Amino acid sequence: MCSVRDRWEDYAATGAEVVGISTDSVESHKKFAEHHNLPLRLLSDADRKVADLYGANSLVPGKVARSVFVIDANGVIRYRDVRPLGLFRPKDDDVIEAIMQAGNL
Repeated sequence: MCSVRDRWEDYAATGAEVVGISTDSVESHKKFAEHHNLPLRLLSDADRKVADLYGANSLVPGKVARSVFVIDANGVIRYRDVRPLGLFRPKDDDVIEAIMQAGNL
């Protein structure tokens, strides 16, 4: 999330709504966002419904994969990057490019 914060101007320039979702609690998100000065909204998926729906499955039992989804204005997933091990995060340049391409369809 900190890399998104650090590249926020680039993300904002796409015109997309950028949100973060995790299975952490709302209270945890508030503390995390404040501590890291995040400019984006964080949503709680405590019951894992969103993670399961989008197939964000980790190889680590009980965990959700580090993932990025770009969804166009019609609700179509145009980009999907799911990292089941979470050792590496998706690259901001790739995500920004995917957002721009989805907006041009």
